[in-house]
This record gives sequence, structure tokens and C-alpha cells, in this order.
Amino acid sequence: MAEQSAGLMESVKRLATTLTFIVSTRLELLANEIQEERLRLTQMLVFALIALFCFGMCILFLTIFVVVLFWDDHRLAALGAVCALFMALGTLMALLLRSKEQAKSKLFSASLAELAKDREHLGVHHE
Repeated sequence: MAEQSAGLMESVKRLATTLTFIVSTRLELLANEIQEERLRLTQMLVFALIALFCFGMCILFLTIFVVVLFWDDHRLAALGAVCALFMALGTLMALLLRSKEQAKSKLFSASLAELAKDREHLGVHHE
């Protein structure tokens, strides 16, 4: 009887160790995904800010160029046309931003897939 009890305790210890390793591996994967996503978002932010600055300078100088070009004849029409163009582009960008916001994120997809595999191997069915 004592041998069965010792064997059962060893099995429980091995199970606990295995579960600890599984949880540890999944947490490391999750941490890696968070780190990768943070780095990707930081790079995107830097690139977006640089692009925004460059486009802003381009727009400013283009506006000055158009107004100076039509200064003698149609300066108000030129300002109105440039303003309408910028309003249309701004509206288009806002609509694109909204569609990107509503798109489903792929964050944690690898972790969720691995957890689903773990559930399959353990025989747990989620309904």
C-alpha cells in the first residue's frame, strides 16, 4: 500500500512539473509576442511621425507655391481649391483610420493557437 501511495505521489509530482513547464513556456511565448508587438508599434510610430513631418512641410510649401503662383489673378480661388483638396484628403485619411481601427488584431494569435493545441492534447473540449 505504501508503494502505491509513493507511486501516486511521484505521478502527481511529475504532472505538476509538466504543467509548470507548459505554463512557463506559454508565458514566455506571450511575453515574446508582447515585446515584438511593442517594438513593431514603436517603429511604426517613429516612421509615421517622420512621414507626417515631411508631408506637412511638403503641403506647407506646396500651398505657398500655389498661392504665390496665382497671387495676381486668382489668389482666393487658389486658397479655396487648396483648402478643399486638404479637406478631402483629411476626410479620406480619417475613413481609412476608422477602417483600420475596426479590423481584427492578430495580437496573441500564436499564444491562443498553442493553448488550443494544449486543450486538444489534454482532451478538454470548449463549447
